Amino acid sequence: MMDYINGFSDKKYGLLGEHLSHSFSPQIHSMLADYPYTLCEVAREDLGQWAQSNDLAGFNVTIPYKQDIMQYCAEISPQAQMIGAVNTVVRRADGTLFGDNTDYYGFMYMLDSLNVDVKGKKAVILGGGGASKTVQAVLREKGADFVVVDLNLENNYSNLFLHFDASLIVNATPVGMYPKTGVSLVNLEEFKACEGVCDVIYNPAHTALLLQAEKLGIPCVNGLSMLVAQAKKACEIFTGCDLSDEVIEIIRAAVAKETMNVILVGMPGCGKSTVGKLVAEILSRPFFDADDEICKVTGRTPSEIITEDGERAFRLVETEVLINLCKESGTVIATGGGAVTIPENKDIIRQNSAVIFLERDITILPKDGRPLSTDLKAMYEKRLPMYKDFSHRTVDGNGDAKDVADRVLTAFTEVINEN
Repeated sequence: MMDYINGFSDKKYGLLGEHLSHSFSPQIHSMLADYPYTLCEVAREDLGQWAQSNDLAGFNVTIPYKQDIMQYCAEISPQAQMIGAVNTVVRRADGTLFGDNTDYYGFMYMLDSLNVDVKGKKAVILGGGGASKTVQAVLREKGADFVVVDLNLENNYSNLFLHFDASLIVNATPVGMYPKTGVSLVNLEEFKACEGVCDVIYNPAHTALLLQAEKLGIPCVNGLSMLVAQAKKACEIFTGCDLSDEVIEIIRAAVAKETMNVILVGMPGCGKSTVGKLVAEILSRPFFDADDEICKVTGRTPSEIITEDGERAFRLVETEVLINLCKESGTVIATGGGAVTIPENKDIIRQNSAVIFLERDITILPKDGRPLSTDLKAMYEKRLPMYKDFSHRTVDGNGDAKDVADRVLTAFTEVINEN
């Protein structure tokens, strides 16, 4: 049974930031305690008035206000002063604000989970903002020799080659974060000595930086464990009650399962749409069929586009649709049978998803209305390695659709538990 704090339902807490619609914090805090937790999007010009007049007993702070909020705090903890940023604020009995920092605890937990010894080794921290200051403080305690790389610093992206000998890379910027996914500040292939990669971003689950680390076999971790760990510490500050560290991993896995997409790949006609709808119904999630979305965007079916404009034109449209679909969280998506033929689609599909390959007997696959399915055997032999490469799990797609859906759900849970 996971720890849970009761007795605070009469107090309200929340998260202060600028763009918060896709924050995971409300889900996390709902698993920690019984207090209401709301998202508070505040414009910079309104920050001072909001800080003094809101009715919250406490609040967390995220981009871009971790430093700005400090001027409104009557007192700041030594740790927050050392870091130069506040991410947790408590309203005291006299109405004044006390600022603290739990990101330090969060990043320490995240770095420890990577299980890479950084003592005496070189680390590159990308970014010089509030998150970077926390990373610097932790790496300083860990005994790492770090450099901070940012646009306006002596160490910047024009002379990044000076630090290709780094053992650890930490992205402490929002580059690659939802909704502007698929971009990275560095090419890890240039860091031949890299032993570990941390990205404080948690949405998407796999940024372009982390996807490249996985390809290169470099141990890596996203920011979800940091987010949950700092929330656990913030909850303790809000309530004055202690929680076991065991709740961090329990909540991390639960949030990952709730927010990661289920994406189905497989041969045309293998049942991706039918099974996907069942999986979405069981999980109470929205379902998207990539081919249907292409129809909505273009006003034509995939068959019509291929017949009239050629397969290459269709694949370009398909990739654009996948870019928009796959950056979302908590959905079920059925891809077109040939999506795996475009190598660039792999990172697009895997960035925020557990990818399941439905493998079905090709002798029973339909051909009607599928201009590319004239020779299923040849198509299957060509695409099978691609399906295997794109997917995290292969599931038997034969038999009753409900049974296949159950197998997909089992595979999905396995993928979540591994990440």
